[in-house]
Amino acid sequence: MRPATLDEVVGQDHLLGPGAPLRRLVEGAAPASVMLYGPPGTGKTTLATLVSQATGRRFSALSALSAGVKEVRAVIDEARKRLVRSGEQTVLFIDEVHRFSKTQQDALLGAVEDRIVLLVAATTENPYFSVVSPLLSRSLVLQLKPLTDEAVRQLIRRAVSDERGLGGKVSLAEDAEDHLVRLAGGDARRALTALEAAADSAAQENDGVVDLPLLEATVDRAAVRYDRDGDQHYDVTSAFIKSIRGSDVDAALHYLARMIEAGEDPRFIARRLVIHASEDIGMADPMALLVATAAQSAVQTIGMPECTLNLAQAAIHLATAPKSNAVTTAIGAAMADVRQGATGAVPAHLRDGHYAGAAKLGNAQGYRYPHDVPGGVLTQQYPPDDLVGRDYYEPTPRGGERVLSERLPKLRRVIRGEE
Repeated sequence: MRPATLDEVVGQDHLLGPGAPLRRLVEGAAPASVMLYGPPGTGKTTLATLVSQATGRRFSALSALSAGVKEVRAVIDEARKRLVRSGEQTVLFIDEVHRFSKTQQDALLGAVEDRIVLLVAATTENPYFSVVSPLLSRSLVLQLKPLTDEAVRQLIRRAVSDERGLGGKVSLAEDAEDHLVRLAGGDARRALTALEAAADSAAQENDGVVDLPLLEATVDRAAVRYDRDGDQHYDVTSAFIKSIRGSDVDAALHYLARMIEAGEDPRFIARRLVIHASEDIGMADPMALLVATAAQSAVQTIGMPECTLNLAQAAIHLATAPKSNAVTTAIGAAMADVRQGATGAVPAHLRDGHYAGAAKLGNAQGYRYPHDVPGGVLTQQYPPDDLVGRDYYEPTPRGGERVLSERLPKLRRVIRGEE
């Protein structure tokens, strides 16, 4: 089912659009060596093969897992002879190029520089960390993205119907197709491998029907009943947050695992953790917000599946942290007052005085600078007149708020001149 033409390639539209560098390369224009960087099953080998077919180039492939400097030099020598003999250029495809040592990578430099070979190297690792600079500078680095669910679905349906694939000999139930898409995780190879295994079983024992029970038995992985747009999405998310709020770390990890296995967007999970860190923990453990936002950052920069660990660490921290909804109730009460019109004028001594004429208006006159007194706190009116004495934030005696619950009443008494 490997695409035979550029039109059969699904996904990577950002690299294959009209005039895009990879399309120009595949179509035989502007030959250049390239580094294809992306996760497994996204089309790196396919694109390398298509590049070789452009204008009849010869295709040679090496795997960095098994080839050494000797094998690299042998391919280059043969490519040089072929170029002299017939003018035919060789496309050298090296898979997992990041596994080549510096010496092995250096052995490619001359041939790439002199266009003896057109190098197409594939790597799942960031080439800026794993490939030597001279080779990078002679190559165009192109990043492939995981396939979308719709792209994987299109490939699965093509494999079922196309004569190069299953040729319509089996049928695929809708829920089984959904499970295949989730299993793939953006990896076309994984989806097609699972489909092939299930199709073999279906042909032998299930009248040619690949249904969900058969697929689960074949790939040894249960389908998680979870609709990202339906009730399950909201129910599992609700249970996840309520388990964290209830300090049940094991239940929280269970629901986290269900969301991850079902293919929930990790960015959504991270956002929920960040919200929860302030909503139900707040100042009882101020570190909770830092941990949650760090996990959110890790999701953005690392991605799946590794960021699963970051999400789990954040969930464990939040579930085991002391709980307080004081932040939630405090801002809720303040906003309720504002909505009801309890605003009032800003006291004159707190207004901005950094412009000509401010003093004539009485602005910033009489303001007392707290750092001028030993304790850094002094008697002064801060809220509007109608809100003097109104308390919004009430810390709990739990976690870090225990100290605040003792300190805050003293601060209020000094500020309000009650002692």
